[in-house]
Amino acid sequence: MTAKPVRAVLFDLDGTLLDTAPDLVAALNHLRNLENLAPASVDDYAQFVSRGALGLIREGLPAGGPEQEAAWKAEFLAYYAEHLFEATRLYPGVVEVLSCLEASGIAWGLVTNKPEFLTLPIIRQLGWQQRAAFVVCGDTLAVNKPDPAPVLLACELAGVAPDEAIMIGDDPRDLDAGEAAGAVAALAAYGYGAAEVLDSGRSLTHVLERIEDLLPILANASAGTA
Repeated sequence: MTAKPVRAVLFDLDGTLLDTAPDLVAALNHLRNLENLAPASVDDYAQFVSRGALGLIREGLPAGGPEQEAAWKAEFLAYYAEHLFEATRLYPGVVEVLSCLEASGIAWGLVTNKPEFLTLPIIRQLGWQQRAAFVVCGDTLAVNKPDPAPVLLACELAGVAPDEAIMIGDDPRDLDAGEAAGAVAALAAYGYGAAEVLDSGRSLTHVLERIEDLLPILANASAGTA
């Protein structure tokens, strides 16, 4: 139970609100095709999505030196930028949860390590640009998650103290950033990096098996301070 009512919810994007793996693995397969390699399956590579473009490249292509990796990454990002919302979908329950937050007067927004030039087109595609109270991207600051600075900035933009916020994500970096900032951290157990967290034996305050599991947490936090 949180010490204060939750006044803001900070969401990671990939693997938390959006299933982006199909489009990201498609970008990897674009590279694999250029290298005359067979396509990789989404099921096999979704677990690496939270590691970003370079993480996917290192898992899905033969070992390459720094120059080769840089060239692959540039090609990956260029392709992905042109195809970033073709097979991407909201996770079940996201529409309803965001509506509930807004109806309850709880601010919500994004704290993602995805760079701005990839994040903002997705936000516009979803019609969230007027709904999200804040969007902190991977290049908004000089540091990104697991550093707490992006979480602290999101709280500042939302006008709340960190201990009035909950950070939700599927990756250890999401939890590290939230906890270091003084926010409550919750694991999106349905997301890409969640198995790594669960297998680590890490102590977890909240585990969301589905996004709707957030709602009773918020209700209990409010009841506990009534």
